[in-house]
Amino acid sequence: MATRKLVLSAAAIIFLLVALGALYRLLVGFPISIGGVEIGQVGTFFALVVGAGLSLMLFNEARK
Repeated sequence: MATRKLVLSAAAIIFLLVALGALYRLLVGFPISIGGVEIGQVGTFFALVVGAGLSLMLFNEARK
């Protein structure tokens, strides 16, 4: 049971870091391009919402 909580907490922290990185990009506004394609602010906002949501769900599940 302790291993399950550890894995869920580690995954939650990773998604939290993704969400924080997306929030930082939204606030600062530096450009990101993947394969020559510019990633817009809408994509970053989507990453923020998904990352934060997954992080919250995983932290909640780890508490059980």
